[in-house]
Amino acid sequence: MSYVEVPGAKVPIRMWADPASVEDAAMRQLRNVATLPWIKGLAVMPDVHFGKGATVGSVIAMHGAVCPAAVGVDIGCGMSAVKTSLTANDLPGDLSRLRSKIEQAIPVGRGMHDGMVDPGKLHGFPTTGWDDFWSRFDGVADAVKFRQDRATKQMGTLGSGNHFIEFCLDEAGAVWLMLHSGSRNIGKELADFHIGQAQKLPHNQGLVDRDLAVFIADTPQMAAYRNDLFWAQEYAKYNRAIMMGLFQDVVRKEFKKAKVTFAPVISCHHNYVAEERYDGMDLLVTRKGAIRAGSGDFGIIPGSMGTGSYIVKGLGNAKSFNSASHGAGRRMSRNAAKRAFSTKDLQEQTRGVECRKDSGVVDEIPAAYKPIEQVIDQQRDLVEVVAKLKQVVCVKG
Repeated sequence: MSYVEVPGAKVPIRMWADPASVEDAAMRQLRNVATLPWIKGLAVMPDVHFGKGATVGSVIAMHGAVCPAAVGVDIGCGMSAVKTSLTANDLPGDLSRLRSKIEQAIPVGRGMHDGMVDPGKLHGFPTTGWDDFWSRFDGVADAVKFRQDRATKQMGTLGSGNHFIEFCLDEAGAVWLMLHSGSRNIGKELADFHIGQAQKLPHNQGLVDRDLAVFIADTPQMAAYRNDLFWAQEYAKYNRAIMMGLFQDVVRKEFKKAKVTFAPVISCHHNYVAEERYDGMDLLVTRKGAIRAGSGDFGIIPGSMGTGSYIVKGLGNAKSFNSASHGAGRRMSRNAAKRAFSTKDLQEQTRGVECRKDSGVVDEIPAAYKPIEQVIDQQRDLVEVVAKLKQVVCVKG
């Protein structure tokens, strides 16, 4: 489908979702965002759903302002994937050992490394800029300075919620490695701090939703937020890179005889801010649950823990601010999923996948998400499909 434009808004709200299928609370959020004085456009992805302040699955373009709640609290959250030389024929019948080895190498949930992972020991890790990145921690908000030790130990860890590590097969039988994570607790604390700072500013009093508080260009508060935001986005990128390096090391050891090789890693943020230019105007484009899909940009759009995921290439559609969806998108809240489904349902819906099937991940059951095939079909003018993947191992936090 192409987009539908919502009538009556101050700026264009272009939706790649059926407005009738979007819950009322999310539609209110979209209309609220469109009232902000600094906004120049709003693109709504097919995986749109209710979030804090702004919906998940929205692309907000503003001139001279940025809304920290519209970035989300997991700054820089995103995906990484890499194709390997392995095929389905190389896999053992029982994949439980592989899952166990991944979980041993990469801490999940609240787990941490004993100290900072040495990136120099990871095959192919881009160490350029690593020392400079950590030296800039001295410049982030004082409110999180005491968290440096934890931030170093959480670098290269998965976290929980909808974060995952997967071992997948494409339709030709090639093995792919894929993972989803962000800036861990340090990103959340920086986001929470700056959302609180923005809400105190005089120009944000009287907004229709206090969670839409913004920072304005050329102010100390905006400068401080931009510094911390871009640092946290870099943290998230390094976090995924280290996990991917650890993941590849596990695969090399487990499939030693196969002498596994890896294609270049595809990586993309889906909660972040970028400086981009549209119609001759410099804009701050916030993607909250959306990936960049400029012409030729590779991206990753995952489904749930029992369905397929897609490697895509952007078509460069300026109407969406060169964006596409970040995943299937939830169709019910975590609490609603826990009420509606049992571990038996989870076992049924994840049949054939080596993964957790206990009550702790029932809220991640596939039925809690929108059908990924439908989400892909709704954005055929935004991306083209490069590969469809199906997980055979899924590690959850």
